[in-house]
Amino acid sequence: MMRQLGITALRPGPSGDANALNHANYDEANANPCPLLPDPLTLKDGKKVSNPETWWRRRRPEIVADLEREVYGRLPAHLPRVTWTVTVTDRELVGFIPVIAKEMVGHVDNSDYPLIDVDIKMVLVVPVNVKGPKPVLMMFGRPKLPAQAQPSRSTELSPTEELLRAGWGYVTIDPSSIQADNGAGMTRGIIGLVNKGQPRKPEDWGSLRAWAWGAARGLDYLETDSLVDAKKVGIEGVSRYGKAALVTLAFEPRFAAGLIGSSGKGGATLLRRNYGEAVESLTGGEYYWMVGNFMKYGASEAGFGAKTGCDLDVDSHDLIALCAPRLTFISYGIPEKGDAHWLDHEGSYMATIAAGTVFKLLGARDLGVSNDYRTEKMPPVNTGLLDGQLAWRQHDGGHTDAPNIKYFLAWVDKNIGHSAK
Repeated sequence: MMRQLGITALRPGPSGDANALNHANYDEANANPCPLLPDPLTLKDGKKVSNPETWWRRRRPEIVADLEREVYGRLPAHLPRVTWTVTVTDRELVGFIPVIAKEMVGHVDNSDYPLIDVDIKMVLVVPVNVKGPKPVLMMFGRPKLPAQAQPSRSTELSPTEELLRAGWGYVTIDPSSIQADNGAGMTRGIIGLVNKGQPRKPEDWGSLRAWAWGAARGLDYLETDSLVDAKKVGIEGVSRYGKAALVTLAFEPRFAAGLIGSSGKGGATLLRRNYGEAVESLTGGEYYWMVGNFMKYGASEAGFGAKTGCDLDVDSHDLIALCAPRLTFISYGIPEKGDAHWLDHEGSYMATIAAGTVFKLLGARDLGVSNDYRTEKMPPVNTGLLDGQLAWRQHDGGHTDAPNIKYFLAWVDKNIGHSAK
């Protein structure tokens, strides 16, 4: 990819070790080398977006094009069909809640290149003590039938128990069955299948976009299942899967809500911020998450010179804005419990603030504070900003969104008019 882009050297990413010579910056005084964000409500010709029609017809497509070309990659023009087969249907008890559990496989048509198999693994669990189709939260992770899952010894409810008690179903979908989480897998999985085993081109999609595509194919199945209210399906993930959940919600309009957990750079955190995880952490390390072109922004020597995150025409606030006016909940924990400073919580809050202008343009409510991302500060821990369709809450736990599940469910239920009865 470096050869294709004319890059001869990449800047090394910072170390997460505070004692290392190349340790990451954690000084807010040095965190904003280019503090002015691209305005999501200004067209490329300089005109302001003043109504929803202009957003949908002109500005949103501009942002999509930039994010696809420079950050996440665009979907191939021709993608194979996915055929879903339910392999197991079972009745179980989760806690004291009776459920129907289905294990299924989505086989991707590989007739054009039989050397690569892609079979998407997914499990659906829905409560049967609730009438009618149920809202469902799709979660990136390792699928397990309830009988295979280890019982919790905690006195607190697990996230899946919280969902079932609230009258929700849940889906777990295996990202690794869609696309590997490593660079060597770029010639395998769905990306390798479409490319017939050949390396990517600079504008080809990365793993984050591939996982989002797989989640959308899972939603295709849910639209056929009478147990599921397919108009009320959310997407959830933490860490790298938090990035994937946000990318999914942004690019797939059929998802009604998202719980975006501790997503950091490539997710909700501003790419141009110099705090903790850096653009160089992605371009030199997890480059396979991103479009090939993204490597340009970590280049120190190249035919085009050198670029940084400040050269991007888009940033994570634009990604969040693509979710508007749908329900978007940005979740973090605290560094003291393991949700590291590396994730740049402040940078995610700034992006969420900046995205609020688009939510308001489209008739939704944002966080309820000003949209001045340069002066607004994060609210205290365990203080949720949950009055709008864009939400923020930093819990007092670690690198997980589990403590925010109950707040997320109450918030979504209020917005969609759902109850467990």
